[in-house]
Amino acid sequence: MPIYDFHCLSCDRVFERIVRADALPECPHCGAAQVEKLVSMPAAPGKSAGIIASARRQAAKEGHFSHYNKAEKARVK
Repeated sequence: MPIYDFHCLSCDRVFERIVRADALPECPHCGAAQVEKLVSMPAAPGKSAGIIASARRQAAKEGHFSHYNKAEKARVK
């Protein structure tokens, strides 16, 4: 089930819930059933590979073994 953002029309708060596409939850703050589903901002694709590569480069500079893969770790010992 996907995560959706909701806006409560009673207390004007925004919250997110994991619900079915056709379900409307109650507001967790005031308990009102008058909520509207919001359009969520999608995550930008492809950023995790860059973050991992950057972390491995930094680990290599600092001399950590965390940037090696499993096969290379066995040889470094």
